[in-house]
Amino acid sequence: MVNIAVLEGRLTATPELKHTPNDIPMTRFSIAVARNYSKGGERMTDFFDVVAWRNTAEFVCKYFKKGNPMIVDGQIQTDIFEGKDGIKRKSFYIVASNVHFVGSKADNMAVNTEKIEDVKNSNSNAGYSTEASFSQEFSVDENEASVDDNDLPF
Repeated sequence: MVNIAVLEGRLTATPELKHTPNDIPMTRFSIAVARNYSKGGERMTDFFDVVAWRNTAEFVCKYFKKGNPMIVDGQIQTDIFEGKDGIKRKSFYIVASNVHFVGSKADNMAVNTEKIEDVKNSNSNAGYSTEASFSQEFSVDENEASVDDNDLPF
């Protein structure tokens, strides 16, 4: 059986990193995804809840903020719970396996410029390269007056 979800959308709020009682990093966020068709000339949007764990959660919280475009791939999960009114309800959400940047390097550079120095000074970026699709390590030469877009991984 197959359970794969791939969504491209924009963050509805800046995600916050939290930790479980066992100190496992996690975050919950929502993305707005435009439908491919319009109803009466007005484009419809769906909102999807996403949960990310461990390195993926840290990656999302470090490099994305409200309004940023992203691609999320993962699996759809459901929870059944009883509401305050005693009625059983079901919620659906995506458990993210990978999160990817979307858009041009210039767009992402404008949003993430302040993060380059963080990555340069951090030895922990290797964890992002495997689970969070941060596939290339990079460095910034302090002697260069400008950053060449071709050297950036996004």
